Amino acid sequence: MKVVIKEWNAVALWQWNATDDEVCGICRVAFDGTCPACKYPGDGCPLITGTCNHSFHMHCLVKWLDLESSRGLCPMCRQPFSSKSHDQPL
Repeated sequence: MKVVIKEWNAVALWQWNATDDEVCGICRVAFDGTCPACKYPGDGCPLITGTCNHSFHMHCLVKWLDLESSRGLCPMCRQPFSSKSHDQPL
């Protein structure tokens, strides 16, 4: 018995590996979507995870940390925010 494939349609799905209910804690938009500053999801709108394990869109977090009232603290747990991965600049 031979099987001949005449046509094949591939389908793919991607998602960020995040732990915080799949939405940004700042803008409340899903991680597989984009932050309010971006048009397209993906590498142009990356996620950043802190040592406290809270994840955010990078653009949302940068805006948050630029606020004087944030004092460099995580918006979720109020611990000093530092990136979990050293290859992700703030």
